[in-house]
Amino acid sequence: MLVPVLLFLLGFVLLIKGGDWFVDGAVGIAHRFHLSELLIGATVVSIGTTLPEVMVSSQAALVGNSGISYGNAIGSVICNTSLISALTVAIRPTSVDRKSLRLPVAAFFLAAALYAGIAYTTGRFTRWNGVLLLCLFLAYIALTVSQMKKHPEGAAAAEEEEEPVKERPLWQELLMLVIGAAAIAFGAKLLVDNGTLIAAALGVPDSVIGLTMVALGTSLPELVTAITALVKKRSALSVGNIIGANLFNIVLVSGMAITLHPFNLPAEKTLAGMNASLLVDLPVMFVVMALLCLPTLKEGKLKRWQGITLLCIYTAFTLFQFAV
Repeated sequence: MLVPVLLFLLGFVLLIKGGDWFVDGAVGIAHRFHLSELLIGATVVSIGTTLPEVMVSSQAALVGNSGISYGNAIGSVICNTSLISALTVAIRPTSVDRKSLRLPVAAFFLAAALYAGIAYTTGRFTRWNGVLLLCLFLAYIALTVSQMKKHPEGAAAAEEEEEPVKERPLWQELLMLVIGAAAIAFGAKLLVDNGTLIAAALGVPDSVIGLTMVALGTSLPELVTAITALVKKRSALSVGNIIGANLFNIVLVSGMAITLHPFNLPAEKTLAGMNASLLVDLPVMFVVMALLCLPTLKEGKLKRWQGITLLCIYTAFTLFQFAV
């Protein structure tokens, strides 16, 4: 049991460091070829911070472990919102730009409604469902870049705040890109394989491991971003990144996993004779996102009560997963 746990933790480390190297290398190469800052931020960096979830869910889907594949995507949304973002809001409430949140919030709820509709009506995610989610991802990226180009004053302000990119030789940037991608792939395999062994040894369903331990591990990049934003007194930036990451968990992470290997909704866990995912996991995902986003869009402020309430929900959700 000790060896799987150590390899599981090693997988976490490789995912985080691999993602860090991949993003640094990709951003360096993008700057070298004079790609705009807004394009880098909207595509390379955003996708890079979601790579751990993409690789873990895709790896799990390919080996037929739909529990971890599904649980990681939904669990990451819940973890990002009710733990990572909640900590930021509870410690330092702040005002936010409502206009900048409207598109990602609307896109998230559209994608989540589509995902949940498939789960509730058919209970099976087909390859066409995955392709549709990936198309939504591409459409969102295109719409975001187009919107930023129409409002260059906002993009210019963001670029002024951006820290200068460290100059490196091209070979070093390419090496970071390759090593980062390899570390993410290997870390994802260690996480999935040993997470499955740990779940079997403890008698815990794979979906629970995916919804809790794996989801928390693959959300570490967002946690680092949140801590950095707190130190720099930019809580609103952290929340904006979280909402974007949540959207990517639905359309990119789930879309990629489903396209590679379609799967049924995990039914390992039941409550009152019904699938617990339908009764608990998906509703909690909608509740925590609504609690974070709707009051904020209405008032333009993040308030401490939101953070505290979300933390309580995450605690109850985690306890439920291991108790029932």
